[in-house]
Amino acid sequence: MTDAPRPFLNVARSVTGKRWQARPFDERLAWGLAQGRGLPEIVGRVLASRGVGEDGCDVFLNPTLRSCLPDPSRFVDMDKAASRIAAAIMDGEPVAVFGDYDVDGATSAALWRRFFRALGTDLRVYVPDRVKEGYGPNAQALVRLRNEGVRLVVTVDCGVSAFAALEAAAEAGLEVVVLDHHAAEPRLPPAVAVVNPNRLDEDGAFRTLCAAGVCFLTVVAVNRELRRAGFYADRPEPPLMDWLDLVALGTVCDVVPLVGLNRALVAQGLKVMARRSNPGLAALADVAGVKDRPDAYHAGYILGPRVNAGGRVGEADMGARLLSTDDPVEAMDLARRLDAHNGERRQIEQVVLDDAMALVERHAEEDTGLVFVSGEGWHPGVIGIVASRLKERFGRPACVVALVPGDGGMMVGKASGRSVRGVDLGAAVIAARQEGLLLAGGGHRMAAGFTVRGDRLDDLRRFLGERVAEQVGSAPLVPTLDLDGALAVGGATATLVETLAKLGPFGTGNAEPRFALADARVVRADVVGANHVRVILAGNDGARLKGIAFRALDGALGQALLRSGSATLHLAGVLRVDRWNGNEAVQLLIDDVAHPHGG
Repeated sequence: MTDAPRPFLNVARSVTGKRWQARPFDERLAWGLAQGRGLPEIVGRVLASRGVGEDGCDVFLNPTLRSCLPDPSRFVDMDKAASRIAAAIMDGEPVAVFGDYDVDGATSAALWRRFFRALGTDLRVYVPDRVKEGYGPNAQALVRLRNEGVRLVVTVDCGVSAFAALEAAAEAGLEVVVLDHHAAEPRLPPAVAVVNPNRLDEDGAFRTLCAAGVCFLTVVAVNRELRRAGFYADRPEPPLMDWLDLVALGTVCDVVPLVGLNRALVAQGLKVMARRSNPGLAALADVAGVKDRPDAYHAGYILGPRVNAGGRVGEADMGARLLSTDDPVEAMDLARRLDAHNGERRQIEQVVLDDAMALVERHAEEDTGLVFVSGEGWHPGVIGIVASRLKERFGRPACVVALVPGDGGMMVGKASGRSVRGVDLGAAVIAARQEGLLLAGGGHRMAAGFTVRGDRLDDLRRFLGERVAEQVGSAPLVPTLDLDGALAVGGATATLVETLAKLGPFGTGNAEPRFALADARVVRADVVGANHVRVILAGNDGARLKGIAFRALDGALGQALLRSGSATLHLAGVLRVDRWNGNEAVQLLIDDVAHPHGG
């Protein structure tokens, strides 16, 4: 037995209740990586702490599809899927894509539509209404597509758990290819092919792919099948690489680890995005005021939420339409509408979040390893975001259930859940469905969705709580903040920020480097925007640095900054270059604060 490592800078409990901890790394490896490539020692430390070794360092620093893209045929059922889709294209069969209403689903559907259009044909895109139809394929919609003449449906970002719907489709004579990435069961739904890196008979090497990644590999396989069949004898092949901007957007927004193939897809896709060749993405960037070269932050926090807004509070297929149109006028119209929907979504989200927080605080004595709240009148389109906020606030898995009237007056809960490291929420939800506690449900390790009868909520809460407790074991879930090192205020230089940027794209699995600024003072603090707290920091070395804590005014973080007086603080966050009115300066995006002698 060994003692747990001391908290970083002795911060066992910050003002937001987090324990600070240093990312572990091999010092010898860090030094070797830095020396061998002429990098600063701190960059070698960051690389080593993310599991980058000597063998993989060069690929990590320069991720290319040539080095990372696998042969699509390695996936179970891929050749069946490619053959069937290619046959539909060559025979001119009516084809439909059945998608999800989130960014991963929208980018996947748009990718297929662009591929078909590049071949001189088109396909139908069907995205179910979140409130009326819920997530994934439903029998009524599939049978209606068949009655309208569709011969083949390709499900994207859904389908692996749609047993009843796909059985009804088969009975109606509709063929289905499932392209999904959510957790699968031993039994699979009836389909021509089920391509899913999380099938139990896969080796798991690519289990972190999102649906857009799975769809891109399938497009590559279909393109190869068409080439073999001589389809391109008298026509050019479509520009598959030109659509990597869609794959990058879907990958970042689905919060899958940005390592290996995902990292290459995003790195190359962001380069495509910078060319602004997709009219929808270009219009959305203009509406959102994105002027810098796009990176994973822009994709995940500015563009993605707006694409999502249609499925949350607008029309379900707006995101797919925006990303697949080549008409700049239509693109701008859709972008403006999505931006407006996103503003509406933020207002609705805040109301639900306030209600949910009040419920959590009211039942604080019932503390378990799971945050589980439900309410009538909550908009199902924002519960996933609210679940993320609760997960971040309490450092544990969170499920948010919106209760709506169902058939016969029975209340039905539409729910979203978000998890934390070490808890496979998708597996717990699938187990609950197999136990008969859910009407529908599925997901993956970090996120899940389900539908439940209102009268089974208490049973479900107990079941999921027990499953979470089993996974956590005896160790309580303590919110932590991982840090890559400590800096003096004067050490937060533009040169350091530019050097660290070479390690991007950042996201899950390759977290943006986060540092503690030790022993700094807040010499000025004020409120900007809706509820952001802006500060000027001073260090013992005489240096000064701008900082900002977003959405922090009403919480412990914002109040600590505003009331710090002349006290010395440790501040944690990521360093960015702030560009404003033609000027550039380094800024700390503040995640947390601790008192040096009170943490």
